[in-house]
Amino acid sequence: MAELPTALPLLRARFVAALCAALAAIVLAVPAHAQFSTSPQQPGVPTGKNKSPLSFPTAPPPKPRSKLPQKNGKDQMLVQARRIDYDYNNRRVSAVGNVQIYYAGSTLEADKVVYDERTKRLRAEGNARLTDQSGNVTYGQVMDLSDDYRDGFVDSLHLELADRTSVAAVRASRTGGNFSVFDSAVYTACLPCRDNPKKPPLWQVKAARIIHDQTEKMIYFEDAQIEFFGQPIAYVPYFSAPDPTVKRKTGFLMPNATTTTVYGGGLEIPYYIALAPNYDATFAPVITTRQGPLLQGEFRERTIDGSYAIRAAGIYQLDRSAFDTGAPGDRNFRGSIESSGQFALNDKWVWGWDGIAMTDRAFLQDYRPRLSAYSRGFDTSQIGVSGATEAKSNIYLTGRGDRSFFDIRSIYYEGFSNQDNQTQLPVIHPVLDYDYILKNPVIGGELSFKTNLTSLSRQNAEFDQFKFDAASGCGAGANPAANANCFLMRGIPGEYDRLSTKMEWRKSITDPAGEVWTPFAYVRLDAASVSITSQPGVSNYIPTGNSALSRAMPAVGLEYRYPFISVQSWGTQTIEPIAQVIARPNETQIGRFPNEDAQSFSFDDSNLFAVDKFSGWDRVEGGGRANVGVQYTAQFNQGGSFNGLFGQSYQLFGKNSFATQSPTDTGIDSGLDSSVSDYVARLQFQPNKTFVFTTRYRFDHETMNVNRLEVEAQALYDRWTLAVTYGNYAAQPNIGIFSRQQGVLGRASYKLDANWVTYGNALYDIDSGKFVQAGLGLGYVDDCFILSLNYLYGYSYDVPGSTVTPSTSVTQPKISNAIMLQIGLRTFGETGFSQSIGTASQ
Repeated sequence: MAELPTALPLLRARFVAALCAALAAIVLAVPAHAQFSTSPQQPGVPTGKNKSPLSFPTAPPPKPRSKLPQKNGKDQMLVQARRIDYDYNNRRVSAVGNVQIYYAGSTLEADKVVYDERTKRLRAEGNARLTDQSGNVTYGQVMDLSDDYRDGFVDSLHLELADRTSVAAVRASRTGGNFSVFDSAVYTACLPCRDNPKKPPLWQVKAARIIHDQTEKMIYFEDAQIEFFGQPIAYVPYFSAPDPTVKRKTGFLMPNATTTTVYGGGLEIPYYIALAPNYDATFAPVITTRQGPLLQGEFRERTIDGSYAIRAAGIYQLDRSAFDTGAPGDRNFRGSIESSGQFALNDKWVWGWDGIAMTDRAFLQDYRPRLSAYSRGFDTSQIGVSGATEAKSNIYLTGRGDRSFFDIRSIYYEGFSNQDNQTQLPVIHPVLDYDYILKNPVIGGELSFKTNLTSLSRQNAEFDQFKFDAASGCGAGANPAANANCFLMRGIPGEYDRLSTKMEWRKSITDPAGEVWTPFAYVRLDAASVSITSQPGVSNYIPTGNSALSRAMPAVGLEYRYPFISVQSWGTQTIEPIAQVIARPNETQIGRFPNEDAQSFSFDDSNLFAVDKFSGWDRVEGGGRANVGVQYTAQFNQGGSFNGLFGQSYQLFGKNSFATQSPTDTGIDSGLDSSVSDYVARLQFQPNKTFVFTTRYRFDHETMNVNRLEVEAQALYDRWTLAVTYGNYAAQPNIGIFSRQQGVLGRASYKLDANWVTYGNALYDIDSGKFVQAGLGLGYVDDCFILSLNYLYGYSYDVPGSTVTPSTSVTQPKISNAIMLQIGLRTFGETGFSQSIGTASQ
């Protein structure tokens, strides 16, 4: 809130001098409409062309104006009015009629301004308006100020501040130069309605008194009621808030309320501490009805080259019966500590860290401390409702150049799910990636280098059982040592260090016929040191003990494209045959190099023409291969386009890397595990800017059965935003998917008007006939108010009571439901309420 009349930049001596100059003009019989200057060199001399004191201008009479120098000789005061009067008997000087007083960047406007030399008071009457240097505007019918303008009062005040807040009051007074009192006042941060300015704002605070202490920069509200759309919804006898000019102020923040089955009801009361301009702290205890107080706090500091934060939360639980015996939450003390930071070394290099340590993996799901980065930075309001699955701590160094990229980091994972065994998660000592493209051509083409260094360790092997039928010996009691055919090994026990580098050259040549030839060549070198602990069953998948490994993969290839372009009256169409041939030796050391980063693989249109189709560095594609296809594109004159791609891949010679069994069986049942691959296709149609339709296919190369189908439709029409994706995926029994899977993922939003929006999303499992995830929301945003109401539904593997069935090692899910409400009032802050509304076993 701006200062009341202190924003007037008038000085008593200057104003008196100006009015005394007017008196001099009267004594000299100068007409009241004459224009005069009171500079020290020519006090009281008319400014017309005729220098005679008694001359009259022939043009229409201008307003009287007076310019006065400031004491420092820099700023001048300009007083402009229709008439300036001096009352000898009462010693009053008056400026009358459209009075405008300019001084030091501020403006006072009124119908009349009177200065009383005896009482040392200034009185502005009639449509008084004061605009200060900051842009704050004060309106009033009467402004009465003391001689030093520190004290005074205003009748029928309306104050508009530069930050778009406003105060209206029947009467306002100021004492001590820094203490303003508004009687029968209304405060709001909302702009008035453009169509009907007299309409009540969306929200406002009416108070018997509003007190503004400018020394403390605080606003105090007494006997206040909060109104929405002119209707009172809450009464508060007393509360306070920092004034809008304050960006950081020590004090209480808006409270937040929650309810869950773990701790009952909870009320969070944050207290913010502004320690210095560049660092602060927040203490936010949550008082719970079932488990006692949850204490949490955060410290943040910004330095000249970066910033960092430290967060901690902890609780001594009063009721451990809320958890199953032996569950992660079945303990007295629970808590977490987090830290994050990033600093710039220069304009190209940054280093930083993110770290978290917890007493148990379920703490964040159970308590969701608001100050935690996992409760605000990673969209994990759905933790426990199909939300985040792991915490990741890392320290990193990253650099970016015009033609290069460097990143090195160490990573520690901590799983949230009951299915996660911490001893089976890897610790990444460092992983390093470096890419560089030479600026100058080499043999007329582009030469690039890529390097990856990975070093990791794992305490125990990670096995994934993908068969459970007793006929195969995979029923209850199956184990990797005796039943290797029932398990895949996802992670090795021990240490694994690998250094890989790849040098690649390629050049595109377009001949006179328009054919595009792209020869390319690369050589890939890998060296590794492996120390695998001998644990039960491990030797069935990979040799144990210490070993040094190496492999090389040289390759040469040629890509051919011949676009046929046809221009029609309706648009342009292009048919482009594409062929790619790659010659290279077989992949070596399959099953000896651990596969940690290349386990995810899907064959589709996106990687049909990839030279190496594996997703990571631990596997490298070998053998001769040809990738062929045809692409059709149509561009319509009236807007819109159509694109289609159809192709297939062939293993020409050597060993097929995707058909070779390995500890993870990556590539098996992928459609590339035969000498002739499945067909892949893509169709995309965009008739206009509103709709986009995309389909992707993978057809069996023998039967043309659909092994993979994705259909996606998107629409952005008027106020609607829609997206629907249907997926249909064939069984992959060799990696544990024994039946066809179908599902629909949809999301939609509708803008009700300029401020209101409703939205929703859902993932539906067609095979089981159940919604896996769903959410609905309603939101409102304008210049002064935020409202968000969300409902979340989904399967949870970490709610209290979730159990693991020993025979299958699969966590039995439960359904979690949550509702969250968030309300934000500009200049006051945000508050929220969330409730877990029940869980049910499935």
